[in-house]
Amino acid sequence: MPQHAYTDLTTHFARIGRIRNALGILGWDKDVMMPAGAAESRADSIATLDVLCHEILTAPVIAELLDRAEAPAGSWQAANLQEMRRAYLHAASVPADLVDAMSRAASRCEMAWRAARREGDFAALLPTLSEVLDRTRDLAVVKGAALGLSPYDALLDQYDPGTRRADIDPVFTELRRDLPALIAGAQAHQAATPAPVLPAGPFPVPLQEQVGRRMMAALGFDMERGRLDVSVHPFCGGAEDDARITTRYEDDDFMAALMGVIHETGHALYEQGLPRDWRSQPVGQARGMSLHESQSLLMEMQVARSRPFMDWAAPLLRAAFGGAEADPAWSADSLYRAVTRVRPGFIRVDADEVTYPAHVLVRYEMETALVDGTLALRDLPEAFNAGIHGLLGLTVPNDRLGCLQDIHWPSGAWGYFPTYTMGAILAAQLRQAAFRADPAISSGIAQGDFAPLLGWLRTHVHSQASRLSTPDIIRAATGAAPSTDAYRAHLRERYCGAE
Repeated sequence: MPQHAYTDLTTHFARIGRIRNALGILGWDKDVMMPAGAAESRADSIATLDVLCHEILTAPVIAELLDRAEAPAGSWQAANLQEMRRAYLHAASVPADLVDAMSRAASRCEMAWRAARREGDFAALLPTLSEVLDRTRDLAVVKGAALGLSPYDALLDQYDPGTRRADIDPVFTELRRDLPALIAGAQAHQAATPAPVLPAGPFPVPLQEQVGRRMMAALGFDMERGRLDVSVHPFCGGAEDDARITTRYEDDDFMAALMGVIHETGHALYEQGLPRDWRSQPVGQARGMSLHESQSLLMEMQVARSRPFMDWAAPLLRAAFGGAEADPAWSADSLYRAVTRVRPGFIRVDADEVTYPAHVLVRYEMETALVDGTLALRDLPEAFNAGIHGLLGLTVPNDRLGCLQDIHWPSGAWGYFPTYTMGAILAAQLRQAAFRADPAISSGIAQGDFAPLLGWLRTHVHSQASRLSTPDIIRAATGAAPSTDAYRAHLRERYCGAE
């Protein structure tokens, strides 16, 4: 019976989901708490569970059930069945030995990356990163052949279902063309106002952590279903009902860690808002990384770097760090100008909103060239540095501030980087629609009340999970197809004129 086949499939996929929950916690522990001496053992455990998921998903019974299963058109069940078929096609295209090899290579490379990044030594990472790239190419080729996609599009589809280079390239070509003038215009505009006076540190890490937790709670993070920790590279991971976010701290700069917390909280709010009735099924998962990044960038860039947010946050920050009430460095105006300061820098995660796309453009160009073989991995530092110089005019002094700063490539996340800028574009469109739909959202932010904004996102984005495609979710939420219009307008208004 078709219905029995569908029900049997939900049982198999729920089992896969529970294993992936365990993988999420093992991965978090590896990046946050695991002693270095456990690296090989942990790689074995993770690879074993990766292969187990693959074996369950590609078992002959799954193919048989997918052939027989049916669900009512337009229903959540039909969307779930579609996502099941998509997951099966991705998995069935890859042999189990390649799943194992990819998992082990990524685990080894992540650990090697930690030391190489600390020392700024790309040559030390080259052997393990070469292995990851080789396995990534193997995976891209077999998936591409099975899905009828180019190798890079097959990698993209893992992170952003349905997105293709043909969607990204025109957008990025326009950004590459327009960025120099936009950066120059923003810098000219800010030159007409006094430079912000920054609060003087040091800012003790325990106090920074307390502030971060307060901001998480204010934004709506459920502290009973998640936690905040420290890692080399900020991330959001974990499992169902266990959203684990991380940041990193500097004694002389509380804002970088705080913005990292807010960014990862945006990711966690999406995970915590997914529909509980479907959480063990593919349709109950987040739609894709462009939409996921839209949630984190909406909170960090669109909201937390706005003047209404700083009107609320400034007195809280001053009190938390013991600033004097008369000190102009702690005023909302000064803090707002500090977080909207356009100043090209080396580190992507610390970049301002205007120059951030340049960092993504460089990484996108590098990884597409590395995957298709037109760039040799040994030449990555030189090519990366040339790209940063070409777009931002900066001379990268060492690999730690260059191609070693991100964990994505060592961890095997090839095809992820473009989702940051695609997510920023969606974030602006969602913010514009939300503010138009409910005036209480804007006024609430100025008072530290984020419930109206979170409620709108819960209804229009989080609760939709993977029931619809990303373009259809955006259309339903905003009344328009995905577009760069709101993003461009936002950057011009905030950075080249009065907000």
